[in-house]
Amino acid sequence: MNLEDVRKSYKFYAPIYDLVFGRIVEEGRRRAVEAVCRAPGDRILEIGVGTGRSLRYYKPDVEVTGIDVSPEMLERARKRYLSDRYPHVKALLKMDAQELEFPDNSFDGAVAMYVASVVPDPEAMVREMHRVCKPGAPFVILNHFASDRGVFRQVERRFAPLSRRLGFRPDFCLNQFVATVGRAPAKVSRVNLGGYWKLLEFRVPNEKNGSNGSNGHA
Repeated sequence: MNLEDVRKSYKFYAPIYDLVFGRIVEEGRRRAVEAVCRAPGDRILEIGVGTGRSLRYYKPDVEVTGIDVSPEMLERARKRYLSDRYPHVKALLKMDAQELEFPDNSFDGAVAMYVASVVPDPEAMVREMHRVCKPGAPFVILNHFASDRGVFRQVERRFAPLSRRLGFRPDFCLNQFVATVGRAPAKVSRVNLGGYWKLLEFRVPNEKNGSNGSNGHA
């Protein structure tokens, strides 16, 4: 799966995204926002902001910048949230999560909702989240990971060859992703219907050295 596959998939999803992926995973969005926001005045980066469904959950005393690779999804978000009703939404930008166009240490926290299994290179995304966040900042990953339940696991494996068409990897492995991050999350919570999705809470290292804390672009 490459970036062009992702763009094609979400061009298709854009008109129906809120209907298909809206309320069913809304709990996760709300809890992810709560997890990443620590104090008034925080500058938060949301990766994979999509149609912007999570933006309503941020308090007005923070500043949110959202990015996405899909212009069709962003168009919908901009129409809804770039207005006086949502002054906390600073910008909604077309950008690749694997190569962010922000200086080092620009944000007080970052969150990626339902996107870790979408980006072609999750390691590059995590590395960039580290780079643009301040040392010690929270970064939160909300995603579906391969199930440990027999029936669901079989379904995921069956759909795995269709990843390019689906726009995400149904068999995305939690242990492999944690190995990519390079440290265990401080907290893991099951969210949404039956806990099928997981909310992972990490911290950017206080000393941002090594491959996962690099100050260079991915």
